[in-house]
Amino acid sequence: MPQVLFPQFVVGVAMLTRYWAAVGGLFLLAVSAALWFGGSDPDPAPLLLQTPPGTSDGRITVHVAGEVVLPGLVVVNADARVADAVAAAGGSTRAADLTAVNLAAALQDGEQIVIPGKSAGEPVLEAVDGDGRVRVNRASVNELEQLPGVGPVLAARIAAYREQNGPFRAVEDLLDVAGIGEGKLATLRDAVALP
Repeated sequence: MPQVLFPQFVVGVAMLTRYWAAVGGLFLLAVSAALWFGGSDPDPAPLLLQTPPGTSDGRITVHVAGEVVLPGLVVVNADARVADAVAAAGGSTRAADLTAVNLAAALQDGEQIVIPGKSAGEPVLEAVDGDGRVRVNRASVNELEQLPGVGPVLAARIAAYREQNGPFRAVEDLLDVAGIGEGKLATLRDAVALP
């Protein structure tokens, strides 16, 4: 009798060994795949710059400080002007004195541009007057939407026109903005202010 059980025991051990070898092999395969496809940490994102200063891709790095929305390093085209660097820094704050800076000056790599604030004696004009009139040369897109009949699209057009062409000098200059005709200008005339 014991001789009959021994071959069955050997067959059972052999099957069990194959089973555990297969399980172990699958485990090793899974660990190897995990290490191969996801085991290393991704490279950290660059802190501020995507291209090193002075690279040959036609871009330079300048430092914009003072009365700008996002002071710090900005990367601009090599032929950019001070106005482009200020725009890349989020634009100027309401307290900025842009008349003290040459916005048309050419930039150099590594240059620092400081946008000064207005002197203490000079009042900072708010975008919306106490009487509710909106200063179209200072107002944000959201503030321009407070004008009668001006929605987000027209407010964005007014801001873009002002950015490209400079401040509005007269209320009639609004006629140059796409979407503003004589009728719309009549409704805006008493609602806007021009410093």
